[in-house]
Amino acid sequence: MSELQVGMYVAELDRDWLGTPFLLQGFTVQSRADVETVQKYCEHVWIEATDVVFTSQPVREGIKPARQSQPRYVNKVSTATEHRQAFGIHHQARSITKSLLDEVRLGAAVNTEQARETVSGCVQSILRNADAMLWMTRIRNEDEYTAEHCLNVCVLAIAFGRHLGMDEGDLHKIGLCGLLHDVGKMKIAPEVLNKREKLTDKEFKMIKAHTVHGRNLLMASSNKDSYLGMVDVAYSHHERLDGTGYPRKLKASGISTFARIIAIVDAYDAMTTKRCYENARPSTEALKEIYRCRGTHFDEELAERFTEMVGLYPPGSIVELRNGQVGIVFDTNQKYRHLPKVLVVRDENKQPCPERVVALADTEKGTLDKTHLIQRVITDGTHGVTLQEYREKGLQISFN
Repeated sequence: MSELQVGMYVAELDRDWLGTPFLLQGFTVQSRADVETVQKYCEHVWIEATDVVFTSQPVREGIKPARQSQPRYVNKVSTATEHRQAFGIHHQARSITKSLLDEVRLGAAVNTEQARETVSGCVQSILRNADAMLWMTRIRNEDEYTAEHCLNVCVLAIAFGRHLGMDEGDLHKIGLCGLLHDVGKMKIAPEVLNKREKLTDKEFKMIKAHTVHGRNLLMASSNKDSYLGMVDVAYSHHERLDGTGYPRKLKASGISTFARIIAIVDAYDAMTTKRCYENARPSTEALKEIYRCRGTHFDEELAERFTEMVGLYPPGSIVELRNGQVGIVFDTNQKYRHLPKVLVVRDENKQPCPERVVALADTEKGTLDKTHLIQRVITDGTHGVTLQEYREKGLQISFN
């Protein structure tokens, strides 16, 4: 292990990856801190010889190359404090998003000014503390999929931009792109858009046309002060680096950075959401799929950075501990991503119990038994634990 150096590609660990802070087996050592973390958890690792170096596509939208030194945002408030504000901001944003899309469905122009105001509230919340708003994206209502998906993509894109070190102006832009990326779906017949059975070839073509509808709607609503990047993203977020996407089959050089970001975020939220025709996948499974498709469907650098941001247990994950207790992840741990703060809500027998917050990082200090480590992620509603209940109840919970 003494030979491990920055720049080496770690292909395999000597232990289960779930027992370490690394999300996937297969990563490039980026810093001395990475070296020290590997040495802490592993006695030996397998290094793959590679001449791959991190490069970036031509920089657009003012984003710095992902591996350059970037400003790191620091949380201004605790997750508990921001949770109380994020609840109200998200509730209002969800209502406005639904209303905005309903108006488009009825023939109105896209209210981009209203969209900007919605995005602004999300940006400010995420700048204060990203975990609280990310937790809100875990609340799902299958009957309002498109509106909630648009808002979730907005929130996830802003949080991702924060992780990438974008300045505040770009966070507003990427949030607007996320919020309006699927606006063209309002021009698709509901019976096709919400069909539970397999789509016919004709119906699938109708669905794919939402990118063109989105471009046209946003072009029609644009003025000299509008941000035209949202038009490009609505048109291009289903393009793929290898040219297999739609509607224009663009290849890598023709796809903007913002469209690449929204493509990843859009896919992740879709995979982790229960839809009328498909059950939700666990976050880890969705991330593995994005990681698998890096370099072909998704930008390789951005796919790796997104996986890094989401981590093993994103806020709002319902988890079962080794001791059988059940809890909800409320606060992530940037140093040890597998050791978040968890609100325990069920005892060993899966019965309601006095709620308490446990910091799993205390297992490293020896002040918390290792039976409190996370065994697995479970789905919303298992053992009677629903995120909707705790989104509201969480406002009164003490996180100290």
